[in-house]
Amino acid sequence: MLIPKFSAAMIAAGLALAPAVALADDPLLQEAVHFTGTILFVDSGVPAVIIGAIRNGETAVAGFGDADGKGAAPDGDTILRIGSVTKVFTGQVLASMVADGTVNLTDPLQSRIGWDITVPKRDGHIIRLIDLATHTSGITREVDRKPGPPDNPNSTQTPENLARELESTPLLFAPGTGAFYSNSAFDVLGAALAHTARKPYDALLKERVLDPLDLSDTRLVLPESERGRLLQGHNFDGKPFPDYPSTPIMAGSGSLYSTTNDILKFLAWHLDRFSPDGAETRLLDHAAYVQRDGLNPVYGLDESGHMDAMGLGWIVMMPEGDRPMILQKAGGFQGVFVYTAFAPARGIGVFVAISEYDFATAMNMATVVNQLIAQLAPR
Repeated sequence: MLIPKFSAAMIAAGLALAPAVALADDPLLQEAVHFTGTILFVDSGVPAVIIGAIRNGETAVAGFGDADGKGAAPDGDTILRIGSVTKVFTGQVLASMVADGTVNLTDPLQSRIGWDITVPKRDGHIIRLIDLATHTSGITREVDRKPGPPDNPNSTQTPENLARELESTPLLFAPGTGAFYSNSAFDVLGAALAHTARKPYDALLKERVLDPLDLSDTRLVLPESERGRLLQGHNFDGKPFPDYPSTPIMAGSGSLYSTTNDILKFLAWHLDRFSPDGAETRLLDHAAYVQRDGLNPVYGLDESGHMDAMGLGWIVMMPEGDRPMILQKAGGFQGVFVYTAFAPARGIGVFVAISEYDFATAMNMATVVNQLIAQLAPR
């Protein structure tokens, strides 16, 4: 792990800050999760860290620091913004709609979006649904927009603005020939799936993913009654980051709230690879559709580990040394960085969050998680 050496006293102090919430009968998993979380928390200096893991159906969660400014450590039921991890939920919606024949991965965006625009193309290549889901559409990372008012800066993210910018902004490359991380592409994908299903995207997500997996704390809008459970995020300067509302068009790329316990349920479904329940969706969702080889450019996809291939929102890392194949995704939104990864053939997955925008710690936590998976489930 990319962590410094610590004295016994320092580690003991970290252990005393917050005992692990032991949910597993697997003592090795409990020890590994608690120790890894302790080192991350002590090393980073961020206000709070929460980490959870699942191995062979057993789970363990550990929380450290101050979740909300009142001194209590976060736990498995602490609500937090999961940012771009939202994208793999959108990918699963797409997989479920392909599994039942509602859409095809190669459907042109033009036939699915339902907006009165001409979707751009380049060098004869059209944008397909699979291009949106694998960051190979050529759409820019964000659309140009004026910021909203200070108390609601996201308010100018609207379907009308996204449609206008999609039609008028040249693609960065011919769709399918390169890879460039794009939030806008996943917002467009969510809108296209909602239009095809003839229902709002939040209802589609609930029907296709949240309800079947019993993810009761995962949602796009947080009720006021639940705000007491919300993890307080912090900006780069360490100041608290307000929890600004998101607009519906942002739902495909980064708006979800969730909890560590819900993410572990989500990972449990993905790791149950021989279950007949949702088997076709799972198979589609775990596939590597676009290999890195031959793509030009590749940008914005290696921060949490080298991208070898792209799935439906998942970044695929092929086996290397003792590390098995991993599907992973990172996210950051409103003062919280998160990372989740799982090894589908090895029965293990991990989720971690920090409550401050700290790039060094965010990159380190991804490395630590990937190494933890390699240590607990080697090839």
